[in-house]
Amino acid sequence: MNRVLICALLGALSLPAIGGPATDATVSAQNALGRELLNELITTDTTSEHGSTTVAADRLAKRFIAEGFAPADVQVIGDDPKRRNLVVRLRGRGEREPVLLLAHLDVVEARREDWHVDPFALTERDGYFYGRGTMDIKGGGAGLVTALLRLHREGFKPKGDYILALTAGEEDGVSNGVQWLLAHRPELIRSAYSINVDGGGPEIRGGKPAVLSVETAEKVFLSYTLTVRNPGGHSSLPTADNAIYRLAKALDRLSSLQFPLRTNSATRGYYTELATFYTGQTAADMRAVGRQPSDAAALARLAASSPYNNAQLRSTCVPTLLQGGHAENALPQMARATLNCRLLPDEDPDQVDVMLKSAVADTGVDISRVAAPQPSPPSPVDAALFAQIASVAKSVWGTVPVSPMMSAGASDSVFLRAAGMPSYVFNGLPYDVDDDRSHGQDERILVNSYTQSLEFNYRLLKDL
Repeated sequence: MNRVLICALLGALSLPAIGGPATDATVSAQNALGRELLNELITTDTTSEHGSTTVAADRLAKRFIAEGFAPADVQVIGDDPKRRNLVVRLRGRGEREPVLLLAHLDVVEARREDWHVDPFALTERDGYFYGRGTMDIKGGGAGLVTALLRLHREGFKPKGDYILALTAGEEDGVSNGVQWLLAHRPELIRSAYSINVDGGGPEIRGGKPAVLSVETAEKVFLSYTLTVRNPGGHSSLPTADNAIYRLAKALDRLSSLQFPLRTNSATRGYYTELATFYTGQTAADMRAVGRQPSDAAALARLAASSPYNNAQLRSTCVPTLLQGGHAENALPQMARATLNCRLLPDEDPDQVDVMLKSAVADTGVDISRVAAPQPSPPSPVDAALFAQIASVAKSVWGTVPVSPMMSAGASDSVFLRAAGMPSYVFNGLPYDVDDDRSHGQDERILVNSYTQSLEFNYRLLKDL
């Protein structure tokens, strides 16, 4: 039996069946709608290179209007014809401020020759849904649409409005939808807080959801270019001063750079909670990391145990793009690498500049920031919201602790927090933290996880 099938069977067996008052027919209809919407989004190419979020937004807008939403409450807007955003409002009873539900429609590029299945077709295999965006983040977006449509069909009026924003430009920053809405139509998304499904959620550990993480803070995104320039010349007359060699040596030295290990309130709380699901040295290290001051040896062991833990406990910088030369028969006049850094929220970017220059140790390599960093303050832990999340999670998976955490990645919540709106990043898709294929080959989610997320979303939105 192959490894994929084993994992699928374990997932199917370990995630408990959903109980509750909904009839089998209702849940079946919900799952069918959820699959139909996921298929529609996956098969719509929304990459910046070849696709369009406008096409996806238009298709979903037609669904909402066909379901009886007022046209004024369903808007496809934005300045870029290929990168428009969908904003939908489900009217409530006015007993609380609106809540913003956020997901992005765009996805990173995926080439058919790199995958074992077509990345722009929804493929079900061995208990998984495969396709570009299943994890990041069309699975979450389709789930929000499914929940709102079901609530509307049932005639349910929430305590306050729900505002759904499915946006463009999260992945590459081009015509970013959240930034555009904040700048041009802030009244459309003004809310007490946002729920962003671009991360977090129930983490599968030991075959079942062990903790539901809610991202209240995230690392700061900061990229650099490392550039070497040279007069070049004919390739038949090589010189010792070759731009590509010089850049390669600088990158080799940079590979040894490691930022200091440290914790913050989000990571300390996260590992304290997570320790209850482990035994032995791992549990002891998590508990030690959760204390203040943290134990240095425990920090080192935990960071070395996985890329995931390493990224939680230190800032990181890694080369992601290479460019060099201008002709096969010419010495390179320019060689450039792009270095992507994810900084802990309290990391000083100016000190990062100093550390990079020290590690590269070559004044002939120009080190420049691609853009200014976009820090944002962490969102406060909302005790009432966390209690509601925990209550709904218990009805779906049994008792699952809800823990704040820091995201090692980046999301559009950075712009909302900077604008003064608290943002909580989580979804209802149980996932294996060691099998997150976002942005990678053969991106996938468990079918069972997706169907459970549909019920989680529905119950949560009825409860808030």
